[in-house]
Amino acid sequence: MIYFTELDNLPMYGVKGEYLGRLVDLCVDPSQNSLRVASYVVKGPKNNLVCVTYQQLQSLSVRAGQTSVPREEVRCYAPDEGLLHVKKDILDQQIIDVNNRKVVRVNDVDFDIQPVNGRTELRVVAVNVGLGAAVRRLLQGAMAKHTLRTLSSFFSSKTIPWEFVNLIEPDPGRRVRLRLSYDRLAQLHPADIADILEELSRDEQKSVIESLDAETAANALTEIPTRMQADLLESIPAQKAADIVEEMPPDEAADVLQQMPPETSAVVLSDMGKEEAAEVRELLGFEENTAGAMMTNEFVFVGEEATVEGAIAALKNFEGPIESIHVVYLVNASAALTGAVSLSRILLAESSTPLKALVTEPLISLPFHADRKEVVDTFHKYNLVSLPVVDDKGCLLGVVTSDDVLELVINRQ
Repeated sequence: MIYFTELDNLPMYGVKGEYLGRLVDLCVDPSQNSLRVASYVVKGPKNNLVCVTYQQLQSLSVRAGQTSVPREEVRCYAPDEGLLHVKKDILDQQIIDVNNRKVVRVNDVDFDIQPVNGRTELRVVAVNVGLGAAVRRLLQGAMAKHTLRTLSSFFSSKTIPWEFVNLIEPDPGRRVRLRLSYDRLAQLHPADIADILEELSRDEQKSVIESLDAETAANALTEIPTRMQADLLESIPAQKAADIVEEMPPDEAADVLQQMPPETSAVVLSDMGKEEAAEVRELLGFEENTAGAMMTNEFVFVGEEATVEGAIAALKNFEGPIESIHVVYLVNASAALTGAVSLSRILLAESSTPLKALVTEPLISLPFHADRKEVVDTFHKYNLVSLPVVDDKGCLLGVVTSDDVLELVINRQ
C-alpha cells in the first residue's frame, strides 16, 4: 500500500538515471480501466509538464520513480478531460459516501503497487477520509515519510473502496466522458438523498440531480423545501426538469411550479406529458394557501352502488401515490361525494358487501376555498388520515393527505 501524499512531489528519473522532474499528479482513464493509474504527470526543471504512461513506468517507491525509457521518449503532457486526475479531481473534493449516507471530503488516496511483466503498475484501492489521512496531508514534507506513516497510524483511518466512490462532477460534458456512475446513490432512500443534497453546493446539487433518473430525482426533491426544489429545477435543462416534475405527485408539482417564474413554469408544463400537465394545471388554478391548493387530484373513488369487490379492483388499478389509498370515496351519478370507506374496513369485509354498508360516519369534507388553518384544525379534530375536498355543489375535487398536513405543521414550527 502506498498513499498519494507519499508520491506527491516524488523525484522521477529516466532509464539512464537522468532526472525528469517531480511527480505532480496521477491520471486514471475510466473508459479503459477505472482501477489502473494510466499516466504520471511530471513537472520538469523548467516547469514543463511531461507524461509517463503506465507502460513506461519501470519502478516506483516512496523514494523515487524510474521509467523504462530515456527522457526523449517521454511525451509532453496534453490535457484530457476524459481522465481523472487524482490531485485535481479527487484530493480535497467532496464525494458521496453511499454506505454512510453522507458527504465526505477526500484527504488521501490509497494505491496498491503491482508488478506486471517486469514493470510496476499502480492500482487505486480506496479514497481515505479519516483523520490519519488528514494528518499525512497536514504534515506532508515536514518529516520523513516513514515517520509520518507511523504517526498517522495512531489516528483513526476511514476508507471508502474505490468501486463505491461516487464522485461529483458539475460539468455534464465531462461527466459523460468520465462515465461517472450514480447507480448506488439511486438505491438510497429519497430522504437520505435529500440529506446529501442539502450538504452540497448548488453546482454539486445540479450535478447529482441531472445524473439521477427522473423518478429517483422526483422522490428526493419532494423531501427538501419547496423553494430549494424550484431553484434546483430552474438550474437544469427544461426537458429534464419536466421529466422530474412529471414524476412528482400533482399537488407537489403544482407547489414547486408556483415557486418558479411564470415563464419558466410555462416551459416546464409545455414539456410535460399532456395528461400530467393537465392535472397540475388544474391544481394551479386554486388560490394559494387553500384546501384546493393543498389537495392532490390522485385518489381512489367508485360509484356509490359499488361493492367491496369493485373497490379492490379500483385499488389495484390505481397508479397514484400510496398515501392516497387509505380511503375509498363514493360518488353519485353527479360526481357528488356521498361517502368514505377506510381501507381496513374494505379488507375485512366480504367481497359482495355493498360499500354503503361500510361508510364512515359522519362524512367529513371541506370546500376548496377553506384556508390552511381550517384544514389543519379539521385533521386534528377528527384524527383523519385524508380529507376530501369538494366544490360548491359537493362534487369531489381532490384529497388532502396527512403527510401534506404534517409537513405544513412542521414547517410552521
